[in-house]
Amino acid sequence: MFAAALVPSIVGADTSVDWPDLIDAEAQVFDDPFRNLSEDQIDLLRTIVRAREKLARGSAPVEEIPEVEARLENALQTLAQAGIDADDLIDLRWTVAGLRETAANAGNPALDGSEVSLAGFAIPAPPEADGTSTVYLVELAGMCSHTPPPPPNQLIRVRLSDGWRPDYMHQPVRIRGRVHIDPSERVFPVVDGDVPMKATWRLDADSVEAFTPKPRAEGASSDWVEQLRAQLKSRRNSADE
Repeated sequence: MFAAALVPSIVGADTSVDWPDLIDAEAQVFDDPFRNLSEDQIDLLRTIVRAREKLARGSAPVEEIPEVEARLENALQTLAQAGIDADDLIDLRWTVAGLRETAANAGNPALDGSEVSLAGFAIPAPPEADGTSTVYLVELAGMCSHTPPPPPNQLIRVRLSDGWRPDYMHQPVRIRGRVHIDPSERVFPVVDGDVPMKATWRLDADSVEAFTPKPRAEGASSDWVEQLRAQLKSRRNSADE
């Protein structure tokens, strides 16, 4: 059976935070010219990059070169007709990727060192080097199992004061304790094999309590879910080419 708490709770209800509170809002504000593009327009940019790479490397069979060139020209014209300069966007892609990575890693400095209460789903993890019992806390059941981990600022490495471990993967719990911005990266087996767990936050737990999650509203989504959909769509497109 799941223990009601590791130790008596010492944190008041007014410390409750939600997952968006963990994100550094200022780091999310930057010029992202890709943000308002449709999925089809993003696909056209990918088509341009891949076609140019094939032509530059000479990896396309001679008989396929006209088709690759036609695909490239069609993508350029389609974007130009929509008022989109493909070359400018392609030149910016690594700069924007860096800004997005910064945004995904940045934790809210106002919470650093605070006593908080946060509900989520616990993922068992191996003990740390000093023997401390550890779990990871995520916002949604299913994260890191069959799917990629969430952004680092939405993943919490929880250090426990005793040897408690979840009874099962993604056990819903509410954890109280002190959070710190303490970036870490560990790789360990979860369900499908070794998973890189890159977390911005560390939570030193005072208590762990049972938590009954509310059903997600029909059609509800999150940035993580949208990123996953984009990744899966990109992989399908790559497989088709």
